[in-house]
Amino acid sequence: MRSKVLIIGGAGDMGQWFARALKRRDYAVSIADIDPRAQEVAGELGIGFAEDVTKAVVDFDIVLISVPINVTEEVIGKVAPHMRPGSLLMDITSVKKGPMKAMRKAPKGVEIIGTHPMFGPTMSEPLGQTVILVTVEGRCENWLPKIVALFEDNGAHVEFLSAEEHDQMMAVIQGLTHFAYIAVGATMDALEFDLSKSRRFMSPVYEVMVDFVGRILAQNPHLYAMIQASPDVKKVHDAFITQCLELSKSAEFGETEKFVRLMRNAASHFGDTESALRRSDKLVNAKITEFETLVKSIGEERGLRHIYSGVVHVGIVRKVTPLEVLLEREGKKTELKIENVSLLSADELLQWKIDNLVHHRRDISVALLERVKPDIIAGILDGVDGVISVDQIDTYKIKKGHVSLTYRIKIRGDKDPNEVQHKVEELLEGIGGEIR
Repeated sequence: MRSKVLIIGGAGDMGQWFARALKRRDYAVSIADIDPRAQEVAGELGIGFAEDVTKAVVDFDIVLISVPINVTEEVIGKVAPHMRPGSLLMDITSVKKGPMKAMRKAPKGVEIIGTHPMFGPTMSEPLGQTVILVTVEGRCENWLPKIVALFEDNGAHVEFLSAEEHDQMMAVIQGLTHFAYIAVGATMDALEFDLSKSRRFMSPVYEVMVDFVGRILAQNPHLYAMIQASPDVKKVHDAFITQCLELSKSAEFGETEKFVRLMRNAASHFGDTESALRRSDKLVNAKITEFETLVKSIGEERGLRHIYSGVVHVGIVRKVTPLEVLLEREGKKTELKIENVSLLSADELLQWKIDNLVHHRRDISVALLERVKPDIIAGILDGVDGVISVDQIDTYKIKKGHVSLTYRIKIRGDKDPNEVQHKVEELLEGIGGEIR
């Protein structure tokens, strides 16, 4: 029997991500949300909608809380008392002490797991991503293996922390890094710095850094403000501002030795800076390699996937600059920002063509010795460039020791069907066949 899941806050970006992910894994998913579009969102996702949450939760096996941090504990307090024994209560907020304290008050028999996906809703799958789980002994024995499998079976890495350890870690992992990137963006704003113009002169390292700043600035500012308001983040802010002032003063007053000492101390605490250099080189070089591949592809067909919309653009590369690439397909030109697209591999481009082009069909009959194995012949034909599939549709004897085989060949839409058919027939004749 399918497990029933109710996502409270399911009309939000992360709520919709979990709704889609759980639906794909055959959970019966419903959402509840105060958003006026919630019922419409449920319809678009092809899932259920619960209007009265406190009455509905008793019917669900899992209740997942996906609401803003500042109301998470309040929502937990409202729904938990109405859940039935044996069900599971989860939250997916980026702080854990408060939500876990609230979930502990759930009725006896209701299991609880604190969950923090270390990725955002732009990820289509959790492959290669980390998910942190916070558990309470005696309150998750039945559901924990299922939730771990839900993530690990789809390529995620699961880590376990206490609520206290989680919030201390996130104060730096999220609190410090987000704060620093937002501060960089705010500084550029205060300086009225022409970021678009600067891209004409940027090094790959600067470009990657700017992209990470932009990535953070593109997120929900209310969510990020609440992360920064976490009590554990306050001392991180204080330490960061203190160090910024120390570095600034040492530079301002020409205290080179002090600046060097601060930087060396930071490097010593950081530890293996060489490995960090190699990992960052890998990231930078990947960006350079993709650009070089595009430049070398001028005049050739390439596929580019828009990072945010997922739309694939296929065409002949006509022009490449550090900022843009121009594709042409059937006389239509499309200009794309390089920062917004990723280059499809040859296999990905081929699959796109198979999935999206209108293909040709040809039936080819050949006379062969009766002892031939039709499946092996079909496998050989399947290897001809431009052939998508080969199906045997007819077989009959034509004379002693000979048989007529008819194959239906599907030819890729961007290939000349006559040319591909000629190659198939040449191959059949080459193994002793007679085209009929």
